[in-house]
Amino acid sequence: MDCINCGNCKENQPTYYCIAKGDFVINSKYEPIEKSRSGWKKGMQNYEVHRRKSRKEVEV
Repeated sequence: MDCINCGNCKENQPTYYCIAKGDFVINSKYEPIEKSRSGWKKGMQNYEVHRRKSRKEVEV
């Protein structure tokens, strides 16, 4: 059961597939990252330009 250095165990995922073990592994060192919402909102710079551009894409 030698490590193949695939990198799955180093990706900070809650579970991953280990090729060497041939099984799914639960990562006990997993640290969830807080997600930030970065959508376009009113009051932001270029909001109207972005809104009009996205509306044109939907209509086409």
